Amino acid sequence: MTHSDAPTTEFAWTALGGDPRLLPRLSTVVRSGALEARLPVRELARACVGACALAAAELGARRAGLAEVPEVRVDDGAVATAFVSERHLLVDGRAPVTFAPLSRFWRTADGWVRTHANYPHHRARLLGALGLPDGASVEAVAGCLAERPAVEVEDAVYAAGGLAVALRTPEEWARHEQGAAVAGQPLVEHGTLGSGVPRRLPPLAGDPLSPAAGLRVLDLTRVIAGPVATRTLALLGADVLRVDPPGLPELADQHTDTGFGKRSATLDLTAGHHDRQVFEELLASADVVVTGYRPGALDRFGLSAEALAERRPGIVVGQLSAWGVYGPWGGRRGFDSLVQVATGIAAVEGSEEKPGALPAQALDHGTGYLLAAGVLRAVTEGLDEGGTRFVRPALARTAAWLTAGDAAGRGGATAEASRSGTTTAAASGSAEGSSEGSYSDSGSAEASYGDPAPWLAEADSALGRLRYALPPVSFAGGPGDWSRPPGPWGADSPRWV
Repeated sequence: MTHSDAPTTEFAWTALGGDPRLLPRLSTVVRSGALEARLPVRELARACVGACALAAAELGARRAGLAEVPEVRVDDGAVATAFVSERHLLVDGRAPVTFAPLSRFWRTADGWVRTHANYPHHRARLLGALGLPDGASVEAVAGCLAERPAVEVEDAVYAAGGLAVALRTPEEWARHEQGAAVAGQPLVEHGTLGSGVPRRLPPLAGDPLSPAAGLRVLDLTRVIAGPVATRTLALLGADVLRVDPPGLPELADQHTDTGFGKRSATLDLTAGHHDRQVFEELLASADVVVTGYRPGALDRFGLSAEALAERRPGIVVGQLSAWGVYGPWGGRRGFDSLVQVATGIAAVEGSEEKPGALPAQALDHGTGYLLAAGVLRAVTEGLDEGGTRFVRPALARTAAWLTAGDAAGRGGATAEASRSGTTTAAASGSAEGSSEGSYSDSGSAEASYGDPAPWLAEADSALGRLRYALPPVSFAGGPGDWSRPPGPWGADSPRWV
């Protein structure tokens, strides 16, 4: 990892296989105070959204028959607001609960561990691994963990199917076998898996407003990163149908925040169930399948990328994971908060007294926009070349990108630029600074981010009156909001519009 790999739109766009000649179409409104952190969170967020918006504009131009890709404008204010969309959400004036009591940092006998127990089954597995009863209190868990080494807790809880990760420094993660495996991978894996005729999509009659119009997307994701990706595809006109197993409901507020523009259905995919045939019929006319379960979890349903390439030649497969599909942790579950702890981010953002956290679940949101960008680019490439295409980002790989410039001085010039609100060539490597020469930061260091109100909206829905963050993906002629609000989980018919 080198400093040139630091979070920049150019790096993300190149990693997605984008044409660098399109970068001059992108400009940025820089705002101090947005996503302030020791690490360059603002730059990462801006780069992920910028790459996604450029991919959308590219596809829109292609389908609308435009001679030039529309101009893309990324505003730090819109990006910062969207990256904490779950915190801005109000449902009839009520703020959501984002973390359960047992999802937190705990002091152990030799350090710290972080657990994730937002879902009831994860809470039960955590307590079971610790030998505690189902109703155990925070104090009881704290007392138990204080007597055990952090890595021992990590191993025991994961063995029980729960989620716990020991705090590591960036140096310790770099020496870890999984850390080394992640560092050796591209930011977003993408390529072809098999043949397929070039995709045919109807032209957009000179209007790039909905570049993904006509695309049917099966959304098999949960939590934040995957749903952010499919929420973005829905913004851009895709028919997105989220499908969940009936016995595993999503957290209600989480589903509301990421459900804009989409429909939600439940299907039981176990062998012999009638729902399986319904799903197969949906798959038969799907253009994109996006999965967000741990690697291998959906293989028994014939939903590995390789199986999908055989069953539905020409489809685009987006596969999101926490740790990647490689290395000793390749099959593990994971969440943004846990990846921050394992990869050294929590150590960098914390203090000697306690680990810290990023100002947003930036690995989730950032990886979600990278995934959406990868799907859009795969669709664009498929219009010419055909083939079954895959896109594979991972939260841990996004974390490695975020910490790439952290080798000396805890973030060096890039982190300092994030704190000060200025964007210079020295701070940004070869991206939005003056050494780039290919696209510009049109914003001023005088601009600031304080009140998020300009990037919030309200709408009525079947769930109540919603206040929500507007989408940050913006290009000339593009959509400014979703076409429909979210509805109740699992309430829609499992069919295409």
